[in-house]
Amino acid sequence: MTKAIQQSVEFKVSPERLYETYIDSRKHTAATGAKAKLGSRVGAAFTAFDGALKGKNLLLVPDKMIVQAWRADHWKDSDGDSILVITFTKTAKGGRVDLVHANVPEHDHRGVTEGWRTYYWQPWRAYFAKQGK
Repeated sequence: MTKAIQQSVEFKVSPERLYETYIDSRKHTAATGAKAKLGSRVGAAFTAFDGALKGKNLLLVPDKMIVQAWRADHWKDSDGDSILVITFTKTAKGGRVDLVHANVPEHDHRGVTEGWRTYYWQPWRAYFAKQGK
């Protein structure tokens, strides 16, 4: 089993806005620049990055936490789903995203680790800067 990916990123927007940006299909798509379809209920399936990522919501605590079964389309059939836990908390200047991504296959661990920074956090910064606070 691989080590869990852990990342914390702060933004100058509220935790509520961070949560909505992730879970709302239109906002997720706008923030990442790639088509996403997310459900806002437990058990709902999701896709992101034009179908390259898929899974389902396991737990949703509005404005605070998202837990998903998550996998990439290029993973082997023998690779189990990974588990993604994202929490959103208030900071002095806005909000923080704390991510724990467990059970990512060894062959894609580095790619997923870098992918969060490249395909989420950097585009989110540009998205929020363009949108304003």
